Parts: sequence; structure tokens; C-alpha cells
Amino acid sequence: MQVPRRRFLNRALAGLAGAGTLGAAWLGTSKGPAGRLTRLLLADAQRDITPAPFTPDPTRWSDNALTICWLGHATTLINFYGVHILTDPVFGRRVGVGLGFGTIGPKRFVAPALTPSALPPIDLVLLSHAHLDHMDLASLRQLGGVPHTITAKATSDVLAGTGLERPGELRWGEQTTLRTARGTMQIEAFEVKHWGQRWPRGIQRGYNGYILRREGRSLLFGGDTAQTSLFTGLRARGPFAAAIMPIGAYQPWIRSHCTPEQALSMANAAGATHIVPIHHQTFRLSDEPMREPIERLQEALQREPVRLGLREIGETFVCPPV
Repeated sequence: MQVPRRRFLNRALAGLAGAGTLGAAWLGTSKGPAGRLTRLLLADAQRDITPAPFTPDPTRWSDNALTICWLGHATTLINFYGVHILTDPVFGRRVGVGLGFGTIGPKRFVAPALTPSALPPIDLVLLSHAHLDHMDLASLRQLGGVPHTITAKATSDVLAGTGLERPGELRWGEQTTLRTARGTMQIEAFEVKHWGQRWPRGIQRGYNGYILRREGRSLLFGGDTAQTSLFTGLRARGPFAAAIMPIGAYQPWIRSHCTPEQALSMANAAGATHIVPIHHQTFRLSDEPMREPIERLQEALQREPVRLGLREIGETFVCPPV
């Protein structure tokens, strides 16, 4: 039986409307990864990326000090008595799956405080694990020179094609010596509470925190971690001038990421004098408000605010001399 054109169109439109209603209902209520990602991408589409509140000038930093600058997310630029270190470099507009024409994933809220071309020559690239927002291949390919690279176990294969030569893997408890024109640095990997697959069903890969030692001083980089008692065991390896600690993406991912209060507790357990918060304000990876992590950390440190190294992207913290 032939259906009149007008009736066919009415039925088609009704079907599309029904599908749209069902889709909207799914989009508004789904708690699965696909629903969360779809809502995130739709919300991000028209939003502008704001400039970083501060623009650092590494050319003015002293080589006789320990200086830490937060460039955004888990990316910090460190001048450790003349040795330049870059942690988990991420400079793109988005983090996620690269498809040639672009990247599908969360969009930045705040631009990186420095572009790769504005960085000083990097001596060491320090990679905590292979997650897409910490091991960003497009960002790594933009780095100039031939920096040494330290990464977690079973992750160096991911770096093929980035131009990083012979990345060294460290397992928990292992250490190595970095030799540069400015002198040596000890690097030790330690266990944190996280997970390592680059893809949900991918192979098991490592995930590290790191201890950096140079000129009689020690610095702790917490990478990505949930609350754990493992930091208590680090106290004997200090004291630490500062602990660079993640404080965001805990709601609802509390099994993989710590709250600001938990980050402070772990820094205290390790015996760190100062805390430098990272992993917040840059990408929306979770449900808590964007400013909540730093506000909660400031509240937790209200009786000793001098311990908080920095608050905003682009700020620079110089660890006081001993």
C-alpha cells in the first residue's frame, strides 16, 4: 500500500521527534562514559578558552634555586638548580583521542601558561603514566631539543614517533641518575594508588610518583593518585622542599583521584614543607565545580597558608632556601 507523501513525512518527523526525545532523555540521565562525554563535548563546543592568569618568564629564574611553575593540569616547569624539568606535558586545546583532523575529548578552560616554543631547553621530561591527559603525544612531539625522558614501566612503546630518544622506564623503587651539563640529579619512582591502561581494555601499564634529588634538596611529584598510606613510607627519604600533588577529578572518581584534603594529608605524611597543587582548573574531567579543589585546599591550609606554593595557572613558586 502506498502511503501519501504528507502522511509519510508526518510519520517520519514524528519518528525523529520520538528518537530525539529518547536521545535527549538518555543524554540527560546517562551516567555511563558515553553519556558523560557527549554532554561534555556539547557543553564545550561554543566555550572560549581563557588566557592563563599569569605568564611566567623562565629566563629570569635563578639557577641557584628550586623554582616550580604550574603551566596547567599536571604540567609543571621546574628549574632545579639549573636543571629544567617538564612534568606530564599537555599543551593542546583538548585532551583525548587524536583522529588526524583533531582531538576528541575535554576542552581546556584555561590556556597553558607557556607554549612549547616559549620553554627553555628541557633536560628531563618526567611522565607519570600513559593516560591521555598525562602522556599527550601531540604535545610531546612539539618539544624541542633531545631531552632525557623518564616514564613508568611498560609505557615507552607509546612514545614511538614523538622524537623522544630512548625513554627510560622506572618501576616502583627503582632509581637512576640524570647527568647534565649543570650536574647530576637522582630520580626515584615510587608507588601511588591509580591505574595505568591507556585504553579501558588495554594492557596493564605502570603509574609512578617520583622523587627528585639534587644539591642536597628533594622534591616530590605525586603524579596522579587516590588517597593511600604509601606516602607515609616516603618520609624517611625526605625531607621534601615541596610536594607537587593532584587535587582534582575526585567526584565521582574518588577511587582514582584524591580530594584536596587527602592530597594535603599525603604531603604531610611524606614530610613535605610546601604543597604545589596541580590537576585542577584546566579540564573538566569530573563533576565537582572547577574552583572547588583550590578553595577546599585553601580552607584546609587556613592556619598555615604559607605552605601553599601557588593557586593559579602560570604562578611561580620559589622554594625558600634551607
